[in-house]
Amino acid sequence: MASREDAIVVTTVVAVAPARAFAVFTEEIGAWWRSDLPRNRFAAGRRGRMCFEPGAGGRLLEESEEAPGEPFEVGRVRVWEPPARLVFGFRAAAFAPGEETEVEVRFEPVAGGTRVTLTHRGWDALAPDHPARHGLTGPAFTSMIGLWWADHLGSMRARAGAGGGA
Repeated sequence: MASREDAIVVTTVVAVAPARAFAVFTEEIGAWWRSDLPRNRFAAGRRGRMCFEPGAGGRLLEESEEAPGEPFEVGRVRVWEPPARLVFGFRAAAFAPGEETEVEVRFEPVAGGTRVTLTHRGWDALAPDHPARHGLTGPAFTSMIGLWWADHLGSMRARAGAGGGA
């Protein structure tokens, strides 16, 4: 059974329809993902741009400016159900082969737009001293990852708002 640390849930509301919110999350991730911040890069020492290959079996990639043609695979798309749901694997360069977490994003219509709920789970499979934990465990770790995703969803919300209404 997973612990309370295993899943981090972050929710925001964007003032666009679910189809637009899904498109911004997937097609425009390179525009809203904060790759200018070192903590948001997957391949250490490389500056990159995030992109999805659409559809189940597609990949979430970080394409590097320093090593074009050698993208880092963050994860594989497991579920691609526009405009309602997206599930993909998620790993950093510090993860050993076979280590991976999972991100699920749901897009639900609400008054005035779309509720975007992101659940990042699978953390219990990583050792307490794993580099992805940055020395944190328990509520400190959960808060760190939750705030990290909240920052990204805030950027996604701003990008969606810049593209038009619901």
